[in-house]
Amino acid sequence: MELWELLEIPTGITAVIGGGGKTSLLRALGRELSRRHRVVLCTTTKIYPFPDLPCARTEAELSALAGEPLICTGTDAPGGKLTVPPVSLTELARIYDYVLVEADGSAGRPMKAHAAHEPVIPPEARRRLLVVGASGFGLPIETAAHRPERYAALAGAALTDPVTSRTQASVMLAENLHDSVYLNQAETPTAWAAAEELTRRLDCPVAAGSLHQGVFRRLR
Repeated sequence: MELWELLEIPTGITAVIGGGGKTSLLRALGRELSRRHRVVLCTTTKIYPFPDLPCARTEAELSALAGEPLICTGTDAPGGKLTVPPVSLTELARIYDYVLVEADGSAGRPMKAHAAHEPVIPPEARRRLLVVGASGFGLPIETAAHRPERYAALAGAALTDPVTSRTQASVMLAENLHDSVYLNQAETPTAWAAAEELTRRLDCPVAAGSLHQGVFRRLR
């Protein structure tokens, strides 16, 4: 099975949130799905353009790229990034079979707790896919997590405590922002063991693996 099947990605709009690996996951899912479908990658926050993909920054450019199976879209933002698309996500979903939206930022950290204004999940989203970076397990919360004070409070832990499957599950269950989970960076026996333990604490589709190595499997 391909990764999109393991994660049960439906047609329409999927919001990708959480920690490290969101942009790489969008690209991997886009690569798989575009073999048979039309796919667009975009954001409700800010991302860098995908350098190997055509990018539509205006409605006219969207029309010009209508024949491409995989593109990214967004309007220009400071620092060379893209922000929201030039048309609504609902309109994109009328044109493309799959609209994959990066709806969160994590400052490169593998774990994430959310402020009140986060994540920016579109109401039209059919799936909320949360990414967890397995490289964060065992690291202090203050090192591994974006918004570490919030993470520690939700986990009932101190900033210097290590991230464990228990702390990560506590944060995820308290926030209740996900429909499915992808554990990235599972590249060592220790990381796989932590991923499996986290899965036992959840009740949703879970897949794990390494986007870098191209190896994945379903855990639930």
